[in-house]
Amino acid sequence: MTTSLVRRQALNTELGRLERMLEIRAVEESIQTLYNDGHVRGSTHLANGQEAVSVGIASVLRPTDVVTCTYRGHAAALALGVSPEGVLGEICGRVIGCSGGMGGSMHLMDASVGLMPTFAIVGAGLPVAAGVALAAKLKKNDSVALTIFGDGSTNIGAFHETLNMASIFKLPIIFVIENNLYGEYTRINLSTPISDLADRADSYAMRKEIVDGQDIDAVIKSISAAVDFARAGNGPSLIEAKTYRFSGHSRADPATYRTPGELDEWKKRDPLDIAAAKLIKQGDLTEKDLEELKSTIGVRVAKAIEVVLASEGPSLDSLLQHVSASRK
Repeated sequence: MTTSLVRRQALNTELGRLERMLEIRAVEESIQTLYNDGHVRGSTHLANGQEAVSVGIASVLRPTDVVTCTYRGHAAALALGVSPEGVLGEICGRVIGCSGGMGGSMHLMDASVGLMPTFAIVGAGLPVAAGVALAAKLKKNDSVALTIFGDGSTNIGAFHETLNMASIFKLPIIFVIENNLYGEYTRINLSTPISDLADRADSYAMRKEIVDGQDIDAVIKSISAAVDFARAGNGPSLIEAKTYRFSGHSRADPATYRTPGELDEWKKRDPLDIAAAKLIKQGDLTEKDLEELKSTIGVRVAKAIEVVLASEGPSLDSLLQHVSASRK
């Protein structure tokens, strides 16, 4: 069994899911440090605070299902089973990266876990996921496609065109809005006339649901229902996960545009704290266990960084690799 599949299976338990969320947080925090130290070329977009959405999704999907997501895709890649070395290696432009160091932070990809290349263009993953869902429907292979995108994407043409097509063709696809209240630097109330984006499903006679994106159990329940609905041939669903990114939009953004106190209020509902508190209440985890787990993960991520920084970058010859394919 491959490492990525072993990592995927770890999500079968509550403790395994908490560990993955903690790992994602540790990796994301290290990315900012690596960027500041000059090891990252290009931009980076962190998803601190949104871990429950990615891990909840990965806990439900099969490796044969396909996911598209945005440039804020580190969390999704790690959740689906890509290793810290694979993610950090790609972000640092090393051959050890999941895309051979050719894609960088915004273009992570690993077909073995169902992750298509992440998209730098806002909303670009929606029509691609619909194409994958159409292929699954025609092949009758019981697979589903799931596309993750931000609240800002619901204002573009590709969103509406894709939802319309998905509904007409009853495609096995789940649309997941990570509504973190900000489209880049603009608050949702300044760009969008409605607060519940899931209501846009009504225009396409599509199943919809609003879910607490900070509660991984709520995310799993919602995604499970949508996936079952799609696999049964009933068509698409639009899920709006209300969540929040603790970091700014990208690299050096201090997010001074936020309402005073807003970040502090959302940090009171940190998805990691919510999941850990549940396990502690159930007696499946102690405060000491939690600290030891965080320490173990910290060491793991530190070792991954050592491996990445010691690895080579892609050669100039690799520039022309993977740009064409021949059919036998």
